[in-house]
Amino acid sequence: MNDRPLVSILINNCNYGCYVDKAIESALNQTYSHLEVIVVDDGSIDNSREVIARYQDRVIPVLKENEGQSSALNVGFNIAKGDIICFLDADDLALLEKVSEVVNVFKNNPDIGWCFHSIKVMDMKTGKLLKRICHDNVYVTITEETKQSRSQKCDFRASMLERGKVDFIIPPTSGLCFTRSLLKQIFPLPQYKTHKTSADRCLKFSAIALSPGFFLDRELTIQRVHDCNAYTARSDRQQYMARSILIMANWMRVRFPELAKFTNKSFAKGLSIYWRTGGVEASAKELVKKYLASISILERLGISLRAVYYSLKIWER
Repeated sequence: MNDRPLVSILINNCNYGCYVDKAIESALNQTYSHLEVIVVDDGSIDNSREVIARYQDRVIPVLKENEGQSSALNVGFNIAKGDIICFLDADDLALLEKVSEVVNVFKNNPDIGWCFHSIKVMDMKTGKLLKRICHDNVYVTITEETKQSRSQKCDFRASMLERGKVDFIIPPTSGLCFTRSLLKQIFPLPQYKTHKTSADRCLKFSAIALSPGFFLDRELTIQRVHDCNAYTARSDRQQYMARSILIMANWMRVRFPELAKFTNKSFAKGLSIYWRTGGVEASAKELVKKYLASISILERLGISLRAVYYSLKIWER
């Protein structure tokens, strides 16, 4: 990587007209100047396109029909020219030094393909910073006791292959940055008409399975939690997460068959979430059928037992 690589900031937007301007400005105002800002609008029906148009040639606008977040990221990646690509949700904010710090990580670690960083989570109603409780996907207020630096180089490839698991909580979309060369091995992401957001699961787990990377424990993005979050504010968040896991398991099973241990465990986890939240929804039944048809009877048994184990483990909390 050269001393001043081009960085693409890819913003995906759908009906976040009241937020996307701040996201764009946070990208344009980076202390690192050798960058391009791509804004993909996925069929918004609010004022998003008028807001995006205000920035004229300062951004690269892409206006498309509504096909979901995966489609938006696929289109954005095809357009991006950067050596490094950073993703930013339209209702989030990149702190001014984000790109500069990420570029330094890639320059100092030429063998890595990804850099994930911590994020600040802010309650838009109270202005307070929150912290995610990962196993329940809820948030609590940050205290001094929760803070500890964990910046380090990481390599989870062997763990994914041999154990089928990763002892690492990966940040959401706005904390993900990659080299172009790694993303070429991953894209395009799968597109489903019944599942249009939360596309980052396939992206980030594929990345850590394919390449070493770096976790930068610096909060370089603000995730804004509000009543209109496409994922965080959903009342059916648990079932939506289960469907996202099943999509990832199906897709990665085909793309990376060597990761069967990981995809089987992921599938069992998605299934267990459905079991404890009322059963598999209609839109996901085909995903279950498709995956089970692609594996052996022994694997099916193992998945069933593991799903029971996951369910019992969760209820014990």
